[in-house]
Amino acid sequence: MGTISSAFSLISQALDADQSGLSIVANNVANASTTGYTEEKPNWQENQPIEVNGVSYGAGVTETGPTSVRDKVLEERLNQQQQLASASGSRLTALDTLQALFTPASGSSSSTAGNIGTDITSFFSSFSSLEANPTNNADRQAVLSAAKTLAGDVSNAAASLNSQKSALDQEAAAVPSQVNALTSSIAQLNLEILSQSPNTDAGTLEDQRQQDISQLSQLIGVNQVTTTNNGISITTTSGQLLASTGESVPLTTGTVDGVTHFFVGTTDVTSQLATGGGSLGGYLTARDQDIPSVLGSLDQLAYSVSTQVNKLNNAGTDLAGDNSNAGNIFSEPTQVAGSAAAMSVVMTDPDHIAAAGSGKGTGDNTNATAMATLASQTIVSGLTPINYYSNLVTTLGSTVSSVQTENTAQTASVTQLQTQNSALSGVNLNDEASAMTTLERSYQAASQVFTMLNTIMASALNLGEQATVA
Repeated sequence: MGTISSAFSLISQALDADQSGLSIVANNVANASTTGYTEEKPNWQENQPIEVNGVSYGAGVTETGPTSVRDKVLEERLNQQQQLASASGSRLTALDTLQALFTPASGSSSSTAGNIGTDITSFFSSFSSLEANPTNNADRQAVLSAAKTLAGDVSNAAASLNSQKSALDQEAAAVPSQVNALTSSIAQLNLEILSQSPNTDAGTLEDQRQQDISQLSQLIGVNQVTTTNNGISITTTSGQLLASTGESVPLTTGTVDGVTHFFVGTTDVTSQLATGGGSLGGYLTARDQDIPSVLGSLDQLAYSVSTQVNKLNNAGTDLAGDNSNAGNIFSEPTQVAGSAAAMSVVMTDPDHIAAAGSGKGTGDNTNATAMATLASQTIVSGLTPINYYSNLVTTLGSTVSSVQTENTAQTASVTQLQTQNSALSGVNLNDEASAMTTLERSYQAASQVFTMLNTIMASALNLGEQATVA
């Protein structure tokens, strides 16, 4: 009877184990479309064998709980690549907007940065027209008109660049609230995992934590460090702690020199975040590097053109007879920085355009010729005005193309890694159907053995008795 009782115990454990395995499969199927869910597999553990008269007999297995099918190295690699792709993506969006400012508006007469190249040519060409008839009022008015168009387009471009910089600053400033919500959640999940599964797979809790880390890596550049008791610490790429078990350190903001800076505790981590990755890294690179570079070039162009034209105008003689003091055509910049935004035409009377050379009669065109010649002189950082502007636009286009190529490659890498991770950790309904069939057959087999044991037990109880036990 003891042997039959052992058999009953063995088969009962088999039924329980199969039922537990079926529950895990059913849970996989139910969560097949759940974002971030990782497939779980039954974990079978052999029971302690029974020894009878020196002979060991197997005691079956016990299902000890599901184990998630995950590759932490692959998950971390995916997060790292997401950081890069997100950074280049947000930077590319900003660069596309920036480049659009310098694309000529086809069929439009509105003042845009894209017309600056044409404006430069038209402005210096107006002096060429004036030198043919230096006393002609219409030609003098044309010079001032061309100057106003050039100054207006340059200052409008500078204003647009500053507006875009402010918009990027606002977008960047909105990121910390999202970051802090995620790091707080990660810290809390670390606590729950420590409490429930410090030494084993934590299932859906780990899935939730991984989802938070994935979202966080799309916002900022982070490093993750596996700690004891199944925990994970999150730091910035420069090592400042953001989350650990039960503790999260907020990312805060403050204004420095008119722009938003980012702090962990009292440490300014703005420059590290700019190069660390995530959408914030892209925003900061565009805000602090790309736009200032273009604006600096535009400032240099405005400064050089304004000072050189004003210098020559004050070196000649105007229609009013002013000799070497005809006045400025453009507002005189005091420094390079800010010259583009401040560029404007201050001359209102075309008679003060000094077309004649110093000390010469008003019908002379020497100075008008000299000002027209500025177009072919290397007056802007060793380049002619039009070549300098063309170089600005070409450099910007090259940057956009480079970031576009970078983002395309990084996005493809993210897709590839996601596919690999999904193939490993995602729920495959065909595989689940196969596993369910196997477990059902195993359950049915155990049930049949149970029925056979029940029949044997009944037969044993009915020996020598007319009344039978079913």
